[in-house]
Amino acid sequence: MLRRILAGILFLCVLLATVVGLHLYIARRLVFDTQLASPFREASLVALAALFATLFVQPIGERLVRPPLARVISWPASLWMGFAFLLVVLLAATDLLLVLLGAAGVAESATSSVLRPRALLVVAAAAVAGLAGLRTAMRPPAVRRRELQLPRWPAALDGFRIVQITDVHIGPILGRRFAERIVARCNALEPDLLAVTGDLVDGSVHALTDEVAPFAQLRARHGVFFVTGNHDYYSGERDWVARARELGMRVLRNERVTISARGAAFDLAGVDDHRGDLVRPGQREDLERALEGRDPERPVVLLAHDPSTFRRARRHPVDLQISGHTHGGQIWPFVYLVRLVIPWVAGHYRSGEAQLYVSRGTGFWGPPMRILAPAEITEIVLRAPPG
Repeated sequence: MLRRILAGILFLCVLLATVVGLHLYIARRLVFDTQLASPFREASLVALAALFATLFVQPIGERLVRPPLARVISWPASLWMGFAFLLVVLLAATDLLLVLLGAAGVAESATSSVLRPRALLVVAAAAVAGLAGLRTAMRPPAVRRRELQLPRWPAALDGFRIVQITDVHIGPILGRRFAERIVARCNALEPDLLAVTGDLVDGSVHALTDEVAPFAQLRARHGVFFVTGNHDYYSGERDWVARARELGMRVLRNERVTISARGAAFDLAGVDDHRGDLVRPGQREDLERALEGRDPERPVVLLAHDPSTFRRARRHPVDLQISGHTHGGQIWPFVYLVRLVIPWVAGHYRSGEAQLYVSRGTGFWGPPMRILAPAEITEIVLRAPPG
């Protein structure tokens, strides 16, 4: 327990140092290097300090108040989080460009005649990209249809359709109306099976129970299934598992069920998120338990929130794993940082006989922006081998 507390304190210290450092970098490039005159200089620094403070007010406020008031607190911080990321990326890129072009040797010694136009250009580009990303994020997610051929898939089940939603993140910004849109789009597809692969919420059951109520209307011929994600743990996993069951979802906690249709069958397995142990010791992904005792001749589809589970699942007789978690990077070029940790960021992957599909997510987390990583409701059509 002491080790966990110390690790948590260390993480918070590193996070705080990083956030402070990035804000100082923005202040240096946009305020000090451009030699803004008074009172614009002081006003800019006060505004930057206020925006910095919203990042710490947000998590506190979200726990003290419920929607819709919580959204008044969340919107400024969330927008600034995304905008600040874009500013840092663009400033760093132009710093590198100035160095490569040999503008006075290094960017720090460049004259204000270069740095002022650069600052205006960076702010304008970040604003345009941020607004475009905001528009993409707030649109209802599109349906993405993928046909996947599985070598062991029964011919009788050819064309079996699984609709996946994941990383919805109902909470500070996305609420009941967004949930209603998702339900309408999913039900219109009339799926054989519907999979919710984690991170349904960001917030407590007490705060969001009414916001998720529309999910009780999800319909599929063979049921709606849910597995936990890391944010479900952060939000109170026990309460949310109980709420998911109230909404009519079958929660798979390191277990499996047999789906029979058209005279054939396959196993549907589901595991808890592997980070669950960080929140509740002893509660985490257990692939062996989920797959033990099953008929090895029967194909298995695995629901796992994090694509990292594929490292272990591909060593088992898992035909297809369906995951989310990565958001497809959500805001380009963050995707390249995600890839350093998780090589399977979005789309379809193979490893021997095992296959993996990673959704870019149905909602968003943090900044209400999606840049080059649009949200999706995924319709996976499973195909048997020819002949």
